[in-house]
Amino acid sequence: MNHINGLFAAAILAGPAAGASVDSVRADSAAKPDSVAVAAPAAALTLSASLGARILTVRMRDSVVATYAVAVGADGHPTPTGTFRIRKLIWNPRWVPPKEPWARGKTAKAPGDSDNPMQTVKIFFKEPDYYIHGTPAVESLGESGSKGCLRMDPQEVADVAKRVMEHGGEPRPPSWFERIRRLARREHIVHLKNPITLTITP
Repeated sequence: MNHINGLFAAAILAGPAAGASVDSVRADSAAKPDSVAVAAPAAALTLSASLGARILTVRMRDSVVATYAVAVGADGHPTPTGTFRIRKLIWNPRWVPPKEPWARGKTAKAPGDSDNPMQTVKIFFKEPDYYIHGTPAVESLGESGSKGCLRMDPQEVADVAKRVMEHGGEPRPPSWFERIRRLARREHIVHLKNPITLTITP
């Protein structure tokens, strides 16, 4: 198992404490066993991020269930503030250089590429350019070092993504996450039935 697959395996198999071609995964096309629990209402789960504290907080109603260190936008590339609705995630994301001066000369990276700056999963909050994503640069967590996205540890972003899917109406069994680990060179898109709220404050 190479380094990227090893990171990914640890991320998706850990689960929440209590987490090529495009494979678009929806509720009517994904196999789910009878034992999968019914998702809670979307309003039960909310995310918030403090840019000053550089912390992402996960809440269930009024209770904090988890907090994570994040990297936020560096000078000249601020992370947007406000309230957003998460509707889509991509597991095993590819990276395509944006049409920005800082990306000039950079080349696209396929899912699973060891040089891909996007690790494990992208959780879109302001499409098409802003998302929460895993990063290989874990030393940047707690700093302002991104191009506007919220960077996370690959294992921790998998934890958040699993919670978002469960409470967004798209829960998956462990076998599903094992499947996408095996297909690490393919993107897997999940569209939520119930959008999850993310509030970002200065």
